[in-house]
Amino acid sequence: MNSTAPESKGPVELSNLFGMRDKVVFIPGGYGGIGEAIATAMALAGAKVTVAGRSAEKAQRLRAAMNDRGLAADVAAMDARSVASIRNAVRDVADRHGRIDVLVNCVGIQREEPMLEVTEDAWDEVSNANLKAAMFLAQAVAREQVAAGNGGRQVHLLSVRSRLGLRDRGYSAYCSTKGGLVMLVRQHAMELAPERITVNGVAPTFVHTEMIRHVMENRDFHDRLLDRIPLGRIADPADVVGPVMFFCSNASGFVTGQILYVDGGITASQ
Repeated sequence: MNSTAPESKGPVELSNLFGMRDKVVFIPGGYGGIGEAIATAMALAGAKVTVAGRSAEKAQRLRAAMNDRGLAADVAAMDARSVASIRNAVRDVADRHGRIDVLVNCVGIQREEPMLEVTEDAWDEVSNANLKAAMFLAQAVAREQVAAGNGGRQVHLLSVRSRLGLRDRGYSAYCSTKGGLVMLVRQHAMELAPERITVNGVAPTFVHTEMIRHVMENRDFHDRLLDRIPLGRIADPADVVGPVMFFCSNASGFVTGQILYVDGGITASQ
């Protein structure tokens, strides 16, 4: 009787399953705390990494730091507020490397305002960065991936706030745009599935980065947050790297339209 059970994989097969060697990876927003950790991990795994963003100084600083570790990285100028700039940056990366295998969208901002005081300017700024930029980054990269005909991966960084509101903070714009991004991921996954392009999201809870430093300095809020996280700590950027790498690698070839919550158990208990 023939067995249909798959054979166990050896070191070479497992390396191919989770490895990123020679993959062309585009990381807009890649010089933030989470983006930097992802860019470094991708380069360590053998990927050809390009970090893009509005601040040339921050991008160059990250490239220098990676070069000091013997890791290669490119940078691309890009203003996520401009669709033309997004398209130019994507075209530049594709022209430079011949293709784009992976998009990891780390672009995102928060402008905290109580609901009764939300301004149109702040709302538009958050919406443009968190949702509009995601749409047109995904579109620009997908056009390159479809034209190349080799499939691909797209991963968006979201937040646990795509699923849960936050007490005692002014998070209307942030929560709603991250929630909208969930549906953007699912819709793009459906439209790009025939092209063998997977689209997924990674949604952490609060992560120790400069973006949330002002929140973490509020001791009362910090302690109440810890009380709500079953694993009992705030996430580090390194905690986000593994889930992102999974979605970018061959290991996730049959996974699309999914959101992985990296939250220490919060969404399992709320």
